[in-house]
Amino acid sequence: MTATPEREGDLVERARNGDVSAFEALVRAHQTVAFRTAWVASGGADDAEDAAQEGFMKAFAALARFRADAPFRPWLLTIVANEARNRRRSAGRREALTLRAPASATGNPADEHSPEAAVLAIERRAELLDALHGLPDADREVIAYRYLLELSEAETASALGVPAGTAKSRLSRAMGRLRSTLARAEARP
Repeated sequence: MTATPEREGDLVERARNGDVSAFEALVRAHQTVAFRTAWVASGGADDAEDAAQEGFMKAFAALARFRADAPFRPWLLTIVANEARNRRRSAGRREALTLRAPASATGNPADEHSPEAAVLAIERRAELLDALHGLPDADREVIAYRYLLELSEAETASALGVPAGTAKSRLSRAMGRLRSTLARAEARP
């Protein structure tokens, strides 16, 4: 379920006034992206589920502080991401990050069903995940928000809690480091 901005604003207002069913509708509309955000920040499915759920609880408790003119999704994802990062830090975990990458690396739909293309796609995906895993947390996070979670530039900036220009420059530098990492991996025999 995708809530339109007008409907979402109405749901937020109703939830602020104590309508639990309105908040449940907001949860349903954003649970997938909240889980994926928590996954990116925590690095594991179990931690992500717990962080997303706790993030929703914290968001519900903080609805009175939500600015009515602000978009709800980036605000919520910031809470979820912070919860996931706090959980990871407090537990001292640094598990491998598994992110969804495109299934096909060839870009040619006719090749996607051949066994060779499948093997190449799996290898390319593994290389990409290894390269992403090797990046610093901040780089991995900005790339994941923008490209893997498909947040807009403004939503990425809001979720990171930085100005749009800062998010854009962080993304540019992170992508440069990712490209360098991939190029070094390809150059190895």
